[in-house]
Amino acid sequence: MTDNQSDIHIQMSSTNGISSRIQSSQDLSVSKGTTVTFHNICYRVKLKSGFICCRKTVDKEILKDINGVMRPGLNAILGPTGGGKSSLLDILAARKDPQGLSGVVLINGAPQPANFKCISGYVVQDDVVMGTLTVRENFQFSAALRLPTSVKEQEKRERIDQIIKELGLTKVADSKVGTQFIRGVSGGERKRTNIGMELITDPAILFLDEPTTGLDASTANAVLLLLKRMSRQGKTIIFSIHQPRYSIFRLFDNLTLLAAGRMLYHGPAQNAIEYFKSIGYECEPYNNPADFFLDVINGDSTAVASSKANDVDLDNIEEHINRDKSLAEKLAEQYSSSTYYKETKAVLENISRENKKKMKTFFRPVTYTTSFFHQLKWVSKRTFKNLLGNPQASIAQLCVTIFLGLVVGAIFFGIKDDFTGVQNRVGAMFFVTTNQCFSSISAIELFIVEKKIFIHEYISGYYRVSAYFVSKLMADLIPMRTLPSIIFTCIIYFMLGLKPRVDAFFIMMFTLMMVSYTATSMALAIATGQNVVAVANLLMTITFVFMIIFSGLLVNLTSIMSWLSWLQYFSIPRYGMTALQINEFTDLKFCTDSTNTSQSGMNCTQVNQPYCTGEEYLKNQGFEATPWGLWQNHVALACMTIIFLTISYLKLRFMKKLS
Repeated sequence: MTDNQSDIHIQMSSTNGISSRIQSSQDLSVSKGTTVTFHNICYRVKLKSGFICCRKTVDKEILKDINGVMRPGLNAILGPTGGGKSSLLDILAARKDPQGLSGVVLINGAPQPANFKCISGYVVQDDVVMGTLTVRENFQFSAALRLPTSVKEQEKRERIDQIIKELGLTKVADSKVGTQFIRGVSGGERKRTNIGMELITDPAILFLDEPTTGLDASTANAVLLLLKRMSRQGKTIIFSIHQPRYSIFRLFDNLTLLAAGRMLYHGPAQNAIEYFKSIGYECEPYNNPADFFLDVINGDSTAVASSKANDVDLDNIEEHINRDKSLAEKLAEQYSSSTYYKETKAVLENISRENKKKMKTFFRPVTYTTSFFHQLKWVSKRTFKNLLGNPQASIAQLCVTIFLGLVVGAIFFGIKDDFTGVQNRVGAMFFVTTNQCFSSISAIELFIVEKKIFIHEYISGYYRVSAYFVSKLMADLIPMRTLPSIIFTCIIYFMLGLKPRVDAFFIMMFTLMMVSYTATSMALAIATGQNVVAVANLLMTITFVFMIIFSGLLVNLTSIMSWLSWLQYFSIPRYGMTALQINEFTDLKFCTDSTNTSQSGMNCTQVNQPYCTGEEYLKNQGFEATPWGLWQNHVALACMTIIFLTISYLKLRFMKKLS
């Protein structure tokens, strides 16, 4: 026995007070012995093909006339890549887009509950646990949001400790799962952590998509042994798998073979070899049955050991190799005339008759087990822990902010109240607002990096979209946008020697915050729903470049043609620069009133300076040097922030979450 296998010592306890309390809060009334049946499942999708100028939409058949019964035990869905394994698994788990889907899935002879996705367990192929948290902290997060409020904190801790022990994770319970920057647990332990996240609610049905992907042979065997022991306690475990070795295959209780969207076999796993032998395909004594089945499906001539294959001409075997779908259809037809298919149909017809007598309104609609504020608390807590556990980005941004602040302060150090001081002030303000905009590009990763985690947790009923959205804003805007703005203002304001007034100092700080908030909101509005960070980064950069053109420095806004001037109202840097200039130049004088000379002793006319006061400069630029002229820019930025955040939330809310 390997180390991984010895770690997994499972003694599944019978239904205790915690699990019974969990089950009583759900609509799935039976905690043990749950049976899943699927009747006449067909699934089609629309695909676009061809070039952009002449694209055509074609229907592709993914599954056709799939029927079967999944009882307590290990139910494996096996087949070649593209055969429909994951699609069937998602349909059974109610995680497939219903468009193009027909057929019925029943749970214990009744329709799937509306909240079936929340009360069943689903382990996705890619790991979706927070790597900056420990194994125990991930379990605590799942328990806090998925267990009903009737379960006390002490009982939740006991439940977590029980699962950690059952999954053999005691030694790594307080170790971080791991990220690309943090060394964490092993691949097998990570996979068991994913499984443990779903076991928190003690689901009667557990779905797994390719649970052995990315694992070595020994670790994969250990994971399947874990699932086998769980199935012996009455759980119905349904999973897709590609090409398991024999030590894994022999653990299967029920086997479903799919190819080209057709069912080739459905029945006891150990009877599959005998069935294929009956139709003319005999497995060699030392061949792996899973490899043998795939060889048959793919038309490999070495899998044929006799001439009893119905409707298969061995002389034309090369033609069958190039026509996988045709061969799959013939194998499907052979299965449809077998005793296994007839027995399955008889069971399904009996269940269908009983289902017609049942009340279809028995199941209530989807509900969350916790309140919005409880969800907000825990998601925010995890987000801040993630920020502290992976501080590279935040520390780097603070270091860059301090560095740029010192550089700007050194370049524009000690600005004078003369004509050169006007240019230096405007140049410094342009740099500051531009920096605030481009530094917000880091926000595009906020919803892209965690997209898979968010979709999985939302579907599983962890939290509402609103709770997740607000928590991410709190974790990003407060430390990543507010703090750099404060640091930047404190550094450059005194190094530049700007207007020595307390109100002017805080107005500048507030303006930089508003510019950063608005730019961040726009970044979120553009990036939400995207899959590739580089694409969102490119869109953000192009947008900011055009905004900078209309910021008021590179071109005088009063001289822009009317058919283009409206673009200035969409420029975030423009509002920031306008507010900063009004704040700084109001009550500022570049020459004395008595002599009408500059501080250098020269007359304003002699130095060809068109203005002697800050108000004159603002008027020349088309700015209104009044309190409303200042604060209307902040109002505009606030309105833009609200609009962008609304767009981001709606994109997150209506993002396609089902496959």
